[in-house]
Amino acid sequence: MRTNESPQFLLLQSRRTTDPTAGHEHECFAESLNVPLKQVQVHNLVEAMPTPNLLDNKLLLLGGSGEFSVLDSEPFVRKFIELLENEVLRNKRPTFCSCFGFQALVLAGGGSVIHDTPNTEVGTFELTLTDAGTSDPLMASLGPSFKAQQGHKDRADRLPSGIQNLAYSERVPYQAFRVTDAPIFATQFHPELSMAANTKRYLWYKERYGKVDVDNDAVLSSMEETTESTSLLRRWVAEVI
Repeated sequence: MRTNESPQFLLLQSRRTTDPTAGHEHECFAESLNVPLKQVQVHNLVEAMPTPNLLDNKLLLLGGSGEFSVLDSEPFVRKFIELLENEVLRNKRPTFCSCFGFQALVLAGGGSVIHDTPNTEVGTFELTLTDAGTSDPLMASLGPSFKAQQGHKDRADRLPSGIQNLAYSERVPYQAFRVTDAPIFATQFHPELSMAANTKRYLWYKERYGKVDVDNDAVLSSMEETTESTSLLRRWVAEVI
């Protein structure tokens, strides 16, 4: 990427157009990157896969998914994983994946993902760096432990070969990795979400199912500020450029 130009971002979004969090996710990525909203272009994967030309000269962003899982039989999910394998991994396109994007990248690289409701993480959780994480250029400044925003029921059960795990939590063993010799980084947690943003998103989903009880909600009580982990995206961009 030419350093004399502002980076252009492409958010590959796995959400229905009727999902109210689609616009919120767009705003959150732009805010965490500290760039204008218009600098982050959005492409809806549910409707169609992007062409290689659309991916060219972009920093790719992959976030959450709302109602979808990487284990679904939805046609777009299979096509998305193939896109990651054939276009992102093979061509080493600069990419940052979180949550659903993290899990899809695991599958694209040959790892495995499982549905693990007992170890669901929703809210703010403490993560710990692995030995590899303590020497990683991006992760080392967070450690040895840090807080991060979470919102998932699926998790990686086995990482692709040749990939080192950089962080873990009490419930989930694989929380972050980078692809060797490629500008590709992935986190199970949401570095694009602040405490306020994660709270807002959680309440949206709770209201959708009529389960709001603010005074007795353990998830809301768990929410904390996560300044360190929300700096990851900006520092990844600086590293790529």
